[in-house]
Amino acid sequence: MIEIHPKYLEKDGEKEFVVLSIEEYENLCAHLEDLEDLLDLRKAIAEEGEVPGLTVDEARKELGLV
Repeated sequence: MIEIHPKYLEKDGEKEFVVLSIEEYENLCAHLEDLEDLLDLRKAIAEEGEVPGLTVDEARKELGLV
């Protein structure tokens, strides 16, 4: 779980902006990038369906690496 400690800035009595430390902001950005990567991976897997693949050993044999 991401731990953040936001500070809110108000305008006319309403919360308008959020301030985070650089460390918390960078951590949040890294987690969002990881989430985007996971969503992209899940989408690719769903689109590919049951496409046959190769094991690492099979790929090495095909490439002549063993």
